[in-house]
Amino acid sequence: MPIYLDRHDLKGLTAADIAEAHRKDLEVQGRYGVRFLTYWFDDTRGTAFCLIDAPDIDTAMRVHDEAHGELARDVIEVDLSAVEAFLGRVSDPAPAGHSGHSGHCCDGRVDPALRTIMFTDLVDSTAMTARLGDVRAVEMVRAHDAIVRRALHAKGGREVKHTGDGIMAAFDDAAAAVDCARAIQQAFEAFNLASREKLQVRIGLDAGEPVADHNDLFGATVQMAARLCQSAEPETIVVSEAVSGLMPDRAQFVDLGHRDLKGFARPVAAFEVAWR
Repeated sequence: MPIYLDRHDLKGLTAADIAEAHRKDLEVQGRYGVRFLTYWFDDTRGTAFCLIDAPDIDTAMRVHDEAHGELARDVIEVDLSAVEAFLGRVSDPAPAGHSGHSGHCCDGRVDPALRTIMFTDLVDSTAMTARLGDVRAVEMVRAHDAIVRRALHAKGGREVKHTGDGIMAAFDDAAAAVDCARAIQQAFEAFNLASREKLQVRIGLDAGEPVADHNDLFGATVQMAARLCQSAEPETIVVSEAVSGLMPDRAQFVDLGHRDLKGFARPVAAFEVAWR
């Protein structure tokens, strides 16, 4: 059956309210051949998302209607691998030795739907291939990949895809994403001290929720992170206002003003992250 992700605007409700609504969905789902896989809730934004295995959208919404009456504002069909890459799971997390509502993290915190997206880009990779030849250039790309993947593993990031000369990754936490970007730049600085061939990367980050423009999972957030990466100077990290706003210490950011980014109607506020 298809897999759907729906979005609810639920201002004023608590995590306990959402957990109870999810429990009611689970009670009703069997009557309609539907399976509610998991949910995410962000009490700050008042948004909730449900991941549903259902014959069609109308049947999935019928379960919501009968269970508690809270119908979704938006529903999109999604691919499970995309959901797992962005959101980190496709089912309720197992309880950690105590009874608790499904949809919560193992330590009792609610797992919000907000994710931070990071793009890396190996600077002048085309010129590097022309200069070094295909075999040596591939070795350099593999060096980039190894450095980025080590940092992702250390900071809790998930690789979403390889872009040919960079990597797209997702993080549950904006601070971890920024720390990872710093670690990547520091690792490349160390690599260059020991390598005859110097590698430079640019990095861009944005944060957002899974339902976005054009019915695409993380559509606008992915586009923003990619464009910020493209706009960055070599050896720099550029983040959106959304990412900077999620950080406890704003002193680490340098305001770059507003930038015109392809695909965005209005100039976008950009900030550089100090990493040295």
